[in-house]
Amino acid sequence: MAKLYWPPKKDKKDRLHQLVAELPGVQAEIWERTFQIAARAEAALVQHRVEGVAKIDMLKGDIDGYVVLEDKAGSNQTPNKSKKYANSAASIEFGRSGYEVEMVNERGQIVRTYEVSPAEGLHILTEAANLPKKQRALRIKARKIRVKVKSGSKKRNKGQD
Repeated sequence: MAKLYWPPKKDKKDRLHQLVAELPGVQAEIWERTFQIAARAEAALVQHRVEGVAKIDMLKGDIDGYVVLEDKAGSNQTPNKSKKYANSAASIEFGRSGYEVEMVNERGQIVRTYEVSPAEGLHILTEAANLPKKQRALRIKARKIRVKVKSGSKKRNKGQD
């Protein structure tokens, strides 16, 4: 199997690499391998899916093919784009550290607290591409997240605390 890696420069060797990489047979092989990795990733994702909208997608670049784990859950988005939000696709692949959540009302009083436990990553894309796993160290220091609760909103646990 041939692997070509090069920075785009204008010398003759790099033009030769690009010419070979753009050959129809090479592009067909790249797309075939992309499809195989995506099929294995989709099979692994289906085995672990309990709920959610995570999916595997294939993208075609100028030379390369890409397999993407994508999760466009509404809970991932925040109205304020400057704030960070949870990236479920990264959490699925690499895992997450635990954290504590404080639910507060309009006056800033804590209504409820609960802990979200750490979760190990599933390494869906890593295993599908037959790459070595790199374990991410879980954070020891717990994070704390404050969530504002609107008055009059329905409780998720139906009032059972």
